Amino acid sequence: MSAREQKEISSEFDCKHVFVTGGSRGIGRAIANAFADRGARVAILFRTNIAAANETLAELSGKGHIIVQADITKPDEVATAVSSVIEQFGGLDIVVNNAGIGIHHPLESTSYDDWQTAWRQTIDTNLHGPANVCFCVARHMIESGGGRIVNVTSRGAFRGEPTKPAYGASKAGLNSLSQSLAVALAPHNIFFGVVAPGFVNTELTADRLEGKEGDEIRAQSPLNRVAEPEEVAHAVLFLCSEGSEFSTGTIIDLNGASYLRS
Repeated sequence: MSAREQKEISSEFDCKHVFVTGGSRGIGRAIANAFADRGARVAILFRTNIAAANETLAELSGKGHIIVQADITKPDEVATAVSSVIEQFGGLDIVVNNAGIGIHHPLESTSYDDWQTAWRQTIDTNLHGPANVCFCVARHMIESGGGRIVNVTSRGAFRGEPTKPAYGASKAGLNSLSQSLAVALAPHNIFFGVVAPGFVNTELTADRLEGKEGDEIRAQSPLNRVAEPEEVAHAVLFLCSEGSEFSTGTIIDLNGASYLRS
């Protein structure tokens, strides 16, 4: 790669302000790094793990990055966090809703009380939370002239999640929310995209990938592997890049052909 090409890549998001939820580890950390490497200032939202958030903050390229603590399931904390980032940055150009949870709750072996808890916590985190983030940042973007919002969902929205049905349902709901808002907010130059990964190699999946079912999981893809977090980040960058505006409402399946739909 020539020096000129390297410079173009490193400055692709110069002067852009980016907000990443769940940005302290795994996929979120890769997304934060990818934007920082290309010149953006990044705000990382974390819930409780301040050590991981500070670790990610320390490794980001460039200057002016921040961390913000909030519980995405609490509407007031979401509004306060978004307002804080806008105040510190002077605006927001790009938002990536990456925070999410997946609770094991197979119907056959889960009590009714635990079933209710799993559904409530999953929907609050994976759907209500991102919806509230979208509301708060979109109202700002309408006034500022536009922006980009990317929601990270899952292959499970299409393939199903037999042992985590609330997870699959929440991600399907986030797909629909994204496409609904893509239509509603396009007149305001606010563009939406979705990245729907399959298995990704993170600390959250390490036990399964290193355990007895690891080979079976990798074999789901004809590439015989799972995605790396940086590959998810690459798709997010595309949806936020100049020239991708007509892709608004798009869902990028990033699953190594482990689940194909047409």
